[in-house]
Amino acid sequence: MRPDPRVVRAKERLDRLDWWPRPVRIDRVAVFVTPWFFRLPWFRRFDGHAFHVGMLLRSDGVSDDLVTHELCHVWQMQHHPIRMPLSYLLSGYWNNPYERQARAAVAATRPTAAAPSVRPL
Repeated sequence: MRPDPRVVRAKERLDRLDWWPRPVRIDRVAVFVTPWFFRLPWFRRFDGHAFHVGMLLRSDGVSDDLVTHELCHVWQMQHHPIRMPLSYLLSGYWNNPYERQARAAVAATRPTAAAPSVRPL
C-alpha cells in the first residue's frame, strides 16, 4: 500500500520532532474520507479523527495542518496504544495532554515555526 501523499508530508513535519523514542510509522496508515461519520452527534464539530492505523477526514480538501494533527495522534497511539485513547475519558477533549501535544506539533512544524516546546507525555 502506497502512503497517501498528505500523510507523507505530515510525517516529514513530525520527523523534525524528537518527542517519542521512534519516529511515526506510516506504512500501514490509511486515510478515509467519510463525510457521513462527521454527521454523528459527537463528531459534528470535528474535521478529522485518528485511530490506531489511520484517520478519518470530513473531506478531501482538509489542510496539511489537520493531517499532521491526526498523524500526531497515530504516533501517540503507536507509543501508548491504550493510555492515549483512554485519556479522553479522564481528561476530556480540550484539556487532554495528547490534544495539546498534537496542537503543539502542528504549530512547531509550520514552515515559519520556532523550536518545539512540548515534550512527550
